[in-house]
Amino acid sequence: MLLSDTSVKRPVFASVLSILLIVFGLVAFSRLPLREFPDIDPPVVSISVNYPGASASVVETRITQIIEERIAGIGGVRFINSRSRDGQADISIEFNVNRDIDAAANDVRDRVSSVADRLPPEADPPEVEKADADDDVILWLNFASQNMTTPELTDYANRFLVDRFSAIDGVARIQVGGARDYAMRVWLDRRALAARGLTAGDVERALRAENVEAPAGTLESGPVSYTLRIDRSFRTAEDFANLVIAQGEGYLVRLKDVARVERGTVDDRTMFRGNGEPMVGLGIVKQSTANTVDVAKSAKELMNELNATLPEGMQIYLSFDSSVFIEASIREVWTTLGIAVVLVTLVIFLFLGSFRTTIIPAVTVPVSVIATFIVLYSLGFTLNLLTLLALVLAIGLLVDDAIVVLENIHRRMQEEKESPLVASYNGARQVGFAVIATTLVLMAVFIPITLMEGNTGRLFTEFAVTIAAAVGFSSFIALTLSPMLASKILKPHSESRSGPLAGFIQGIDTTLDKIRDGYSRIFDFLVRRPIAIALATLAIMAGSWFLFQDLDSEYAPREDRGGFFISVRGPEGASFEYMERYLDEIERRLLPYTESGEISRLLIRAPGWGGGYNQGNVVAVLEDWDERRPADEIINEINAKMSDLPGIRGFAMMRQGLA
Repeated sequence: MLLSDTSVKRPVFASVLSILLIVFGLVAFSRLPLREFPDIDPPVVSISVNYPGASASVVETRITQIIEERIAGIGGVRFINSRSRDGQADISIEFNVNRDIDAAANDVRDRVSSVADRLPPEADPPEVEKADADDDVILWLNFASQNMTTPELTDYANRFLVDRFSAIDGVARIQVGGARDYAMRVWLDRRALAARGLTAGDVERALRAENVEAPAGTLESGPVSYTLRIDRSFRTAEDFANLVIAQGEGYLVRLKDVARVERGTVDDRTMFRGNGEPMVGLGIVKQSTANTVDVAKSAKELMNELNATLPEGMQIYLSFDSSVFIEASIREVWTTLGIAVVLVTLVIFLFLGSFRTTIIPAVTVPVSVIATFIVLYSLGFTLNLLTLLALVLAIGLLVDDAIVVLENIHRRMQEEKESPLVASYNGARQVGFAVIATTLVLMAVFIPITLMEGNTGRLFTEFAVTIAAAVGFSSFIALTLSPMLASKILKPHSESRSGPLAGFIQGIDTTLDKIRDGYSRIFDFLVRRPIAIALATLAIMAGSWFLFQDLDSEYAPREDRGGFFISVRGPEGASFEYMERYLDEIERRLLPYTESGEISRLLIRAPGWGGGYNQGNVVAVLEDWDERRPADEIINEINAKMSDLPGIRGFAMMRQGLA
């Protein structure tokens, strides 16, 4: 064959080819992104609109329906999911998997902006984000200070931290848990209003009319031009208290005459605690198509950078990180890949009985693996559990080609008494087409998987292509590098063995000879009884089929991801104080797990992710896998402890990577 012939005749050429594959493969490997699974998440864009004080039915008719009607005609939409609740509308739009998320978000913004004038003026401007409205937080950062109150922490976070974390590539939004934003609170005195013939509407109109900052044109004086503005914005409680809201005959009615004005917060009905201590949380939600590992890594780097510049007594802590499980899983697969290479090399040594012969597959297999990264990078794939699993499974296939070539070279040296150079030339040429045929058959098995449709097809496409690419490179290496190395490394065959392991290798050979002889006797016995063999084969196939029917099936196996969530829901209309009492009780029942070391971090949040006061959430971060019981056992125990809480429904669960 041309490949093997050229490689044996021109060893420098074969070496340069392999070195180029290694160099390009390592460069591609360094640029491959890391994630848990192949990217099968569809592009999702969400719209959120706050309408303070409005009921769910009003939000539905005045906001949700108007926006839904306008965005329904956008191209590539799979479905639209909306949710209207008191004071807020959330609309999620899922697009076809091949839709560019940036273009989709721009189309949604254009459609939403065209109906902005039809929305109530009291509602906040719609916010469009490249993430599902119900997406989970991938990273919780706790923000605490010894010298600041919760409103001060919230103000600092909103002014200096939220924008910094929002600017990270792949971040959709930042949730501020336990936030208490500053606000001027006006407590109206109904009797004082009635005595002066005023209503709450009069106070609201006065506040809107007087508390303004507006442009006032320009003032030109000779060569100088000044830009003017009207600044009547109020900044202190005293400014608000002295606001004139009405004028009688000879007297003025000020706000302080009919109300009590104080600086407070927009809403005190929020709670965020970590292991029982009140704090403010920064929750990072990634974009629907973003890489969890990359986003988490960038956020943690920014956290470390910001910690060096924060005011004295202030600190940002990492409380929950969903990327830890992903990185640990991938490390385990890398370890498995390394063990597979070592075991394969050891088995080759035991069967071939020569260090020199073993060196060749020990070199060619890693070269094939490294070269595969070139294909992964070229096709835009990632390093994930499935591509690494494909490499682990491919190790056994990769070594096949090298062994076929080596065994034939070794046989020709032993039986034909050829020199290593001649045996390498003739041996590789003799089995070259067999190696290529085997490779094509294996590729033909895996490549059709890429034609599968839906999420399953997208999930296993990278798996199939990785194996096919690895097998293809192994065939190329077996016909180029393997015969070249054999011609240089192997020595002429000798009947006697020498060296420190000669006795051990001779013992292995004797054992293998006995196994071969035993197999020959069994084979001869079975060949004489074809009917019995056929019946036994049919029985095994039938039994396997019946057992297969009884197997349970699921999309993906359950995983212990190192953390779980508890969703707590009270009856409709339940107050924050009602939920706080039950969340305190749940926290009290879970704190013993932190003391025993099974739970390292316990986060309590109310209102929950749904936003209603009758909801709450608990995030439990478990200790390392080796230092605790299985997560399912802990979760079942906690669910049993919460089952006797009569006024709420609480259920602990662990979200899975593939759902």
